[in-house]
Amino acid sequence: MDLKTLYKISYGMYIVCSKDDGKGNGQIANTVFQITSEPPTLAVSINKQNLTHEYISASKAFTVSILTKETPMEFIGRFGFRSGRDFDKLEGIKTRTGNSGIPVIDENCLGYIECEVINSLDCGTHTIFIGKITEAQITGKGEPMTYAYYHEIKKGVAPKAAPTYIKEG
Repeated sequence: MDLKTLYKISYGMYIVCSKDDGKGNGQIANTVFQITSEPPTLAVSINKQNLTHEYISASKAFTVSILTKETPMEFIGRFGFRSGRDFDKLEGIKTRTGNSGIPVIDENCLGYIECEVINSLDCGTHTIFIGKITEAQITGKGEPMTYAYYHEIKKGVAPKAAPTYIKEG
């Protein structure tokens, strides 16, 4: 079985943020998808070990910022390969505070979506948070980065905490 076939499923590249006790955090996510149009809902899959998971569980809210193709790998790495428990991922990054009080990334992004968690599904290592969309704005121009582009053009890899991680060997 060739699990790299899963890389052919169309995903985007996003930064999912949340906040707890006055501190914001964000992480790279590729598993973000629209569930319904009426009411507008979105789902994200977040590893239970990630700080963002803890913050979404506590605040019952999250934002999704949509990355552009031109996003530098260093920027992706900041949000995807380091823990918010070790350093402030948002320090020095262009952000705004959404209507929900959750950080929104303005740098390297085409737009953002704010969600209020209305349900969740335990999926073993991950939780799927389902959110009612409370705000959405286009903030930039360009093309969104797909997960295929990230792998094939940017030569990016999936960290162990990603739902799409494939152990080599």
